[in-house]
Amino acid sequence: MLPTYQNGDLLVVRWNQQSETLPNSIKLGSVIVIERDERPGIFLIKRLQKSHGNKYWVEGDAEESTDSRSWGWVPPHEIRGKVIFRLARKRFD
Repeated sequence: MLPTYQNGDLLVVRWNQQSETLPNSIKLGSVIVIERDERPGIFLIKRLQKSHGNKYWVEGDAEESTDSRSWGWVPPHEIRGKVIFRLARKRFD
């Protein structure tokens, strides 16, 4: 999610519960954490750009980001949480 987030930033995330569907608190433009079915255990930070029915379009902030521009729509069960805020690395150096 460069340039919004930098390596070393600490993110506070509200994680979805296993049985929870996409929370109402996640609105378009929110930064979310996704875990693709094809890559279990790898968490990706993306911005929620669009929703259509029960599918979601997510994009990274960088043009070269791997996201819905290459995967297509993301199902709601792949959305694992919402980024609440960040603590910038420079505060810790």
